Amino acid sequence: MADAKFDVVGIGNAIVDVIARAEDDFLVREGLAKGSMNLIDEARADTLYSEMGPATEMSGGSCGNTIAGLASFGGRGAYFGKVAEDGLGKAFGHDIRALGVHFQTPALTEGPSTARCLVMVTPDGERTMNTFLGACQMLGPEDVEADVVANSSILYMEGYLWDPPQAKKAFVHAAGIAREHGREVALSLSDSFCVDRYRAEFLDLIRSGTVTLLFGNESELHSLYETADTEAAMAALQADCRFAVVTRSEKGAVVLKDGERIAVPAAPVERIVDLTGAGDLFAAGFLFGLARGRDPETCARLGGLAAAEVISHIGARPQVSLKELAQQNGLPV
Repeated sequence: MADAKFDVVGIGNAIVDVIARAEDDFLVREGLAKGSMNLIDEARADTLYSEMGPATEMSGGSCGNTIAGLASFGGRGAYFGKVAEDGLGKAFGHDIRALGVHFQTPALTEGPSTARCLVMVTPDGERTMNTFLGACQMLGPEDVEADVVANSSILYMEGYLWDPPQAKKAFVHAAGIAREHGREVALSLSDSFCVDRYRAEFLDLIRSGTVTLLFGNESELHSLYETADTEAAMAALQADCRFAVVTRSEKGAVVLKDGERIAVPAAPVERIVDLTGAGDLFAAGFLFGLARGRDPETCARLGGLAAAEVISHIGARPQVSLKELAQQNGLPV
């Protein structure tokens, strides 16, 4: 929207990812379900970290990755998320500001440490995540900059925010401001296990019109409507939500808008290395396109291109300019 200072403002769990390769027997030994996201306490985080192989630390968090991807497309982004005044917190703040993203959430000076997500990547590229939320849980309504929300074309929030009670209040507060100013309110379902915990509340957000754009993959959609039938789930989603996007891995994505369906194929990938961040970066491309007035198919193609780039290497943030990549592939930016 031409009157907006920012394309997208994101609210999310500010997390530093600690990524290591792992074999399937490691997951079995540690009692971890492959592909799951588990919330753990600090003691478990310390134990798992000591058992992991050589690791790479990089700024992450689902929504943070999306805003980083938006910036790589040349988008104007803002982000609210809570870190502590510690080493990981300073690294997170430096990384997101270095991308040109507005990030002014005050850091905690006492209490829990900065959140971290221990990510085990198996040889098939699947990732299993174990997250200590730490300082993330301290994000509250007072951290929502009303003027930034009002001056952003789209407010984007991750479903993981629904775990910490104060962050949930921040989510609802920000959504109210966005709707008052006629902005799009987008939500990512984040994880099927997250949907299992908050199914009724997520459905209420959609059906009440608090959320105007929903992102989810097939497994999250199955969980939301408690069915293994993708077609039945998409039909239910169309009845509940005016605008939604369902990502389907190698099958591409389906945009559901105003009763219509637009199927868009996946962008080609030479080799899948790490699936971490695929959904986050798809959302980045889609939201960038939407904020710049592109049609739904173009938005989905931008999203697919970003997802393909991020799964071709370790880590959940792009390693090349997504703006240049889009231009090379004939997509408008």
